[in-house]
Amino acid sequence: MAPSDRPRERLAAHGAENLSNPELIAIILRTGTSRGSALDLADELLSRFGGLMGLAQSDTLALQEVSGIGAAKAAELRATLEIGHRLVLARAGNDDKPRIGSSADAAALIGPPLRLLEQESLRVALLDTRHRVLGVETVATGSLNVVSARVGDIFRAAVRRNCAALVLAHNHPSGDTEPSTDDINLTRRAIEGGKLLGINVLDHLVIGSSGDGYASIREVSDLW
Repeated sequence: MAPSDRPRERLAAHGAENLSNPELIAIILRTGTSRGSALDLADELLSRFGGLMGLAQSDTLALQEVSGIGAAKAAELRATLEIGHRLVLARAGNDDKPRIGSSADAAALIGPPLRLLEQESLRVALLDTRHRVLGVETVATGSLNVVSARVGDIFRAAVRRNCAALVLAHNHPSGDTEPSTDDINLTRRAIEGGKLLGINVLDHLVIGSSGDGYASIREVSDLW
């Protein structure tokens, strides 16, 4: 790559605001792999996670599933993306964490990156006692039409971060937001497990693949 085309040199010459998302991520990565440059690796990350929003919602373990991303690079990416998130809150005059007060709030937070995925993914929003968001983590990734997880997987991060409550969400790439029997059964097991751990499972959302469609299992079932 010619020096004038390298992301770091382009940033110095033209400013960060004129760089593409892959170029900015390539600067964070610094190096590529034997298969390609840091820019190629950045393109692969954005493609795999469905763009910048999906990348921002990913966790370090999911990042490390990409060849060329080790623990150090995963941590650096997560730290950088979290700084960006906090900056957005500060610019909006809200230094506090976002709060989940309804299923619509949860769908707005977790939904966008899930809508872009071609396989089902189960994620959990971790909440404190005031239902402020401490983070969103991926619990499991499945196939085109199914994702499965153990109850222990759902609560692992919540226990580690001493959460008071959580919201589950997974996507249906088909676009159909009607909860399946498996979705209902998983929700039931999660509620029961949460009661044993003292962690309130507030809802389980099924996210569609387009628009802003979603279904709240809390609203369509008698599990609560």
